[in-house]
Order: sequence, then C-alpha cells, then structure tokens
Amino acid sequence: MGKQKKILCIDDEQINLLILEKILGKKYNIITALSGAKALDILNKDSEIELIITDMSMPEMNGLEFIKEANKQFENKKFFMFSGYAITEEIQEAIDENLILDYFQKPANFEAMDQSLSQHI
Repeated sequence: MGKQKKILCIDDEQINLLILEKILGKKYNIITALSGAKALDILNKDSEIELIITDMSMPEMNGLEFIKEANKQFENKKFFMFSGYAITEEIQEAIDENLILDYFQKPANFEAMDQSLSQHI
C-alpha cells in the first residue's frame, strides 16, 4: 500500500478535529489546525498536503477567507468545507467557481465525505 495522503483539517473546536482524526485517520494522514492562520503556516512547511477540510465559522479568519488566501498562496490544493450551517450565497458562489469542491454539513455523513475525498485524490 502506498503512502497515506495528507489531509489538513481546520476547525476552532478541538472536538471536531478529534472526530475527523478518528474517522478519517484510518485512511488518511490527518494534520489539524485550530485556525486559518495556523493552517497557512502548516501549508508553508508541508507541500505534500493536497486536500484541506475547513470549518466555516471561526474567529479572526472564517473558512472562506482562509480558502481564498490559501488558494492565492498555494497551487494544486483542493478545498472542502465542513460546517454546522447551511450553504450561504457566498459559499454557493465558491462551490460554483470550483473553489470549494464539496460541502459537508455537521453532523457529517462520513461515508459520503470519504467518497468525495477519494474522488479528488
């Protein structure tokens, strides 16, 4: 079996990161960040990360702001959103522009999440 793909998961709530780590960690190498700023720092240091799952509602920098900034700084990254809120007009625009490849609403269907991630590897 090949090397596990790295996924960066960003959420300001540690419990959500632990859940993602526990479930997705069986198949992927999960790296976590509690903020968009920390996630940008991680991306600067680790070029092997291809897939990124971010929460929308976070202090200082929300998920969409993080995605837009990361997309400017880094090539070939694939972004997914994981949020407790319904899709807003702003998020729908990002989906329509293929900035966000998929949107997972909390509580998540992890089987569907895994299928979507697998399609984009």
